[in-house]
Formats: sequence, C-alpha cells, structure tokens
Amino acid sequence: MKKYIVLCAGLCLAMSFTGCKSSESAYKKAYEKAQAQAAQQQAPVQQVTEVPVVTPVQTVPANQTQVVDNYDNVSVRQERVAVVNGTGLKNYSVVVGSFSVIANAEGLQQRLKNAGYNAQIVKNEERGMYRVVASTYDTKAEAAQSRNAISGTEFNPNADAWLLYYTR
Repeated sequence: MKKYIVLCAGLCLAMSFTGCKSSESAYKKAYEKAQAQAAQQQAPVQQVTEVPVVTPVQTVPANQTQVVDNYDNVSVRQERVAVVNGTGLKNYSVVVGSFSVIANAEGLQQRLKNAGYNAQIVKNEERGMYRVVASTYDTKAEAAQSRNAISGTEFNPNADAWLLYYTR
C-alpha cells in the first residue's frame, strides 16, 4: 500500500510540474505585440501648426501720457475726537502719531511745530488715545497729498500716516 501511495504522489507531482509549463507560442505572441507597439510609437506623426495672427502695437510717446490721481480711493477713518491742544480741525486731518500718554503726543507735536507744521493734539475718548495731527484740510484730496508728502519723513518714518474724518 505504501508503494501505491508513493507512486500516486509521484504521478501527481509530475503532472503538476508539466501542467504549469508555459508554451513557447505565448512568448512569441507577447514578443510580436511588443514589437508592433514599438513600431507605432516610432512612426513619425505629422502635426499641423498654425501661425498666430498678431495685431501690430501702436506706440505712444511717454510725453503724451496723462497721469490722473484718484483720491476717492484713499481710506479714511472716522472718529469722534475732541481738540486738546490746537486751533481746531477741518473735515480731513493727517494723523502721524497715536499715544496713550499725552506727554508723548506733546513731544511729537512740538517737533512738528518746529518743522513748520500746524500740529494739533486731539483725543479719542472711546479708545483713550491722543492723536497727533500734522495738518488739517477741507478736502480729502488735499489731505491725501499732504499725507503722501509726510510719509517716510523723520516724523513718520514707517509711512503709517492716515486720514481722519472729523465728526463733530
């Protein structure tokens, strides 16, 4: 009986090894398919290129260009303030400093007065801040021009001056 079992096991093993063997024709078919794909990729492809139509540019000399300033887009803060030291505010003012201590505001005001500005100090009671106003104007455009002129100077080195709309 042992011989019979060994013989059956050997026969099954032999059949399993021969059954898994891949045929030469399968390799040949895969090789031919790969060659066909390579030939398709190497075939020259004709591409149609279109030439873009460009409209000629008309040049204008720089001396004919007109620059228009738009002061309507300048941001303005609106605050209720009271004049602490100065002659009074008009509608738009250029604020160059904000301090919680009045002595600091007075120091900047004095420096501005020495430089020829009509500096004033106003207080925003809601925030408890003293604002130093370098100049005050009736129109927004004048105030914006003044702010641009004082920005970057020794009184406003960080260029953070802003416009205040005075509400009474």
